[in-house]
Order: sequence, then structure tokens, then C-alpha cells
Amino acid sequence: MNTPVSGRIVGYARVSTKGQDLAYQLGKLDAAGCAQIFHEKRSGKSRDDRPELAALLASLGSGDLVLATVTDRIARDPLDMLNIVAAVKAAGAGLRLLDEPFIDTTSEISDLVLYIIGWAARWQRLRILENTAHGREMARRRGVKFGRKPKLGPLERAKVIKRRARGEPCAQIARAFGVSESTVLRVSG
Repeated sequence: MNTPVSGRIVGYARVSTKGQDLAYQLGKLDAAGCAQIFHEKRSGKSRDDRPELAALLASLGSGDLVLATVTDRIARDPLDMLNIVAAVKAAGAGLRLLDEPFIDTTSEISDLVLYIIGWAARWQRLRILENTAHGREMARRRGVKFGRKPKLGPLERAKVIKRRARGEPCAQIARAFGVSESTVLRVSG
């Protein structure tokens, strides 16, 4: 029940971090005949922070077909997934997933299946966030320090406070310690 493609076949590939590899997705999309492949290394938690996805959606015309490998490469949130599908459909295009062939917006049941798969992707993301939070908490209990290292140690902070108390200008103190004036102001409170 798939509608034949009358326009371009374009691909979308995404991984979450720069250390991850796009090779599998790019290979599958290339083998599927994509004329152009949009790809990026960005988190999938929000559609708003993915310029390549935005460019792909803006480029779509009637009869085009968007291919991706799996649901969570497109979106991890069901609302995002539905909004992306709506944008694809509004352009007169379709969406198919190569490794999840039951996801095909050119079929009649696609909206229901997409929502369920989108929900599952969101559930998986929530599990990842819970596991990450648990890992951070365990590390904190073991004494691991998070965040940036302070620019000034305790002795340097005490010197900054003394110099400010004597009326020395923030700019002069900042130059002496190699920090910004705002750091001096924060320390001297």
C-alpha cells in the first residue's frame, strides 16, 4: 500500500555525540538510493536544536521521500515525532524507516504506529536520564566533584578579598590573578 515516489529520495542520519559514528546509517541510506543525505551529531531530545533536520524539512517538496534507519534517529519524543511527520506530510512528502519497515507515512496505519514507536523512544530516553542521574549520584557519594575547577584557590580568594577591602580596583586585581573582573567581584562579594 506504499505510494510510489515521484520526487527526490533524501536521507537523514543522526548520532548524539561527536564520538559516535554515522557510517552504518550513511551506508544504509546510500544503498537505499538517497540523492542527498542530511546528517548531524546532535542530541535527538529536541527537534529545535537540529539544523540539518530543519534544512531537510525546509527542502522537501511534493512527492519526496525521507528515509532514516530507525525512529530514535528522527525523534526521541512522541510529540516531536508527530510534529516532524506533520511537517513531512505538509510538504507533500513521505517518511519511511529502513530498519523499521512498518513505519511508513504512505500507509494508512502509520500515525498510530509512529505514535507508539515515538512513545517507546521517549520511554527509553527517560530510562537513560534516570540511569545517568543515578550514576551521577553514586559518583557524588564517592566524592567525585562535578563542574568546573574554581579559578582561584582558597589562598588566592583570601588575597583578593584583602585587596578589595583596601580599595584596590577590580581590574587591577583581575590582571594580577589572570581572571575576569566578574570573578573578582564574585569572590569579594
